[in-house]
This record gives sequence, C-alpha cells and structure tokens, in this order.
Amino acid sequence: MSAARSKARTRAFQILFEADHRDVDPQRVLADWVARAREPKPDEGTPQIGEYTMQLIEGYCRHARRIDELISTYSVGWTLDRMPIADRNVLRLGAYELIWEDGVPDAVVLDESVEIAKEFSTDDSPAFVNGLLARFMELKPTIRRD
Repeated sequence: MSAARSKARTRAFQILFEADHRDVDPQRVLADWVARAREPKPDEGTPQIGEYTMQLIEGYCRHARRIDELISTYSVGWTLDRMPIADRNVLRLGAYELIWEDGVPDAVVLDESVEIAKEFSTDDSPAFVNGLLARFMELKPTIRRD
C-alpha cells in the first residue's frame, strides 16, 4: 500500500463526505478544494489534491447512481438515508475503486476502506464496510457486465 494512495483515498472520502453533508455535487467540492490548494498562500491545513484523488472523485461521479443502487440492494436492513454519512461515503468510494479501478488489488481496496471506516466512523462500521465490499468483490464480474 502506498502512502500517497492512502492519502488520496482519504482525501477523496473527505470530499465525498463534505459533498454529501452539504448536498452538493462532489465535483464542485473537489473544485473548491483544488482552488484552495492553489491559492498563493493556502492555509497550512489546506491539503494538496493529487491526481488519484481527482480520478477517484470523477470515477465515482460517473457511476454514482449505480453505486448507490448496489449499496441499497446489498446493505440488508440499512437504507442509504439511515446509514451513517461516513459509512455511506466509504462504501461509495470503495465500491467505485473495487469495481471500476483495475490497477488496484481488491484486497488493498478492502483494507484501505476498513481503515478509513475505523478512523472516521463508528465501532461497528469497519465490519459493515468490509462485509459489504467483500460481497461486491464476489459480484464484480456480474456488476461490471450490467
């Protein structure tokens, strides 16, 4: 696992989380983050936005409707609206990367998603995220054909 990729995933998660929380398009939030990072004197806490973060956000946006359908279909007992906002967005990011990013091993996507859930969500979230993404991993050939 590369530290740069881990950081890119965390940034992408934070962008999706903010977009969801504010009910705006993730690409708009991404553009805001990029603009802040490019200011002549950005705040010390302003994160730099790398290529992989942009790739993850743009990829997620291309498949957002399908990803939300998958999460809704396979998260037994949970609707998207009832799910903690952190879980929903970890799953969105993980599902996109797992299903549509071929350059990343599935096990890495699962591990990284679980780590983000541990850092940003509830004690129950890592197991929930792992279980649902593992199900998507099994269904990946079918999902990609649809």
